[in-house]
Amino acid sequence: MSANEQKNTYETAVARYFEAWNATDADAVRKAVAAAWSEGGTYTDPLADVAGHEGIAAVIGAAHEQFPGFVFRPLGAVDGHHGVARFGWELVSEADGSAPVAGFDVVEIGDDGRIRAVHGFLDRVPAAQD
Repeated sequence: MSANEQKNTYETAVARYFEAWNATDADAVRKAVAAAWSEGGTYTDPLADVAGHEGIAAVIGAAHEQFPGFVFRPLGAVDGHHGVARFGWELVSEADGSAPVAGFDVVEIGDDGRIRAVHGFLDRVPAAQD
């Protein structure tokens, strides 16, 4: 696979990742997760550690419950090599453009172009409310 083909594979995988995170209807989330992640795919960040499509869809649903009216947007370009890609993202309010949450994810991509594993890091989170 050429470097350009690899770049396209990474960008496509990450675009599907954002489609899954930005789907809001439960059925749309399930379909988008299946398109983005392999059957046994995993998602791990400081707040979650799940495997399989149902677990990943549940984490996405919980994020939408906690942040209604927000969308995930990429920050910068996707960078990758040897089946691993990294990218930044932020969670943005559609109402006022604020972005209280931002992070950085590293994804392992399988031969089929779907994500096998996500290792997420949170760079910016809202302050805890008392």
